[in-house]
Amino acid sequence: MTQKQNDKSQTSPQTKKISTYITIIVLIVLALAIVALILAANAALLTPPDYTAAGILALIGVIAMTMSVFTLYQSRRQTAEMKIEIPKVMTTIGCSDMKCDSKTTREFQRGDYVYKELDAPCQKCASKQMITAIYKEVKEKEKKYNV
Repeated sequence: MTQKQNDKSQTSPQTKKISTYITIIVLIVLALAIVALILAANAALLTPPDYTAAGILALIGVIAMTMSVFTLYQSRRQTAEMKIEIPKVMTTIGCSDMKCDSKTTREFQRGDYVYKELDAPCQKCASKQMITAIYKEVKEKEKKYNV
């Protein structure tokens, strides 16, 4: 699995979604914008045309439609940029013989706990191995310097 695929599998599935409240509000504003544009066209096409009302309603409709499309675009872009990475949990395995200093690390497996004796013998001295530590890897954020 490549690094890019690994990053995608570790992001939360909820980061790709737009908030339902924002979507509902934007759709309501979009519907009101369409109604305002229809009313503007109706006011302009009446027998005695009312151009001031038509112009105001058209302006309101265009502004509301622009704002709703811009809000949808911005919220999609922000959710695409937002990534929640799940840190890797690692298990350190050490030899139970005090004279042997063999240590290995592997990814955490379900059922691991500290001081659990493992069935696999030590590669150096063939005595039993046990889990000595369980920890998560923390990646430090890259510092950005303004130049």
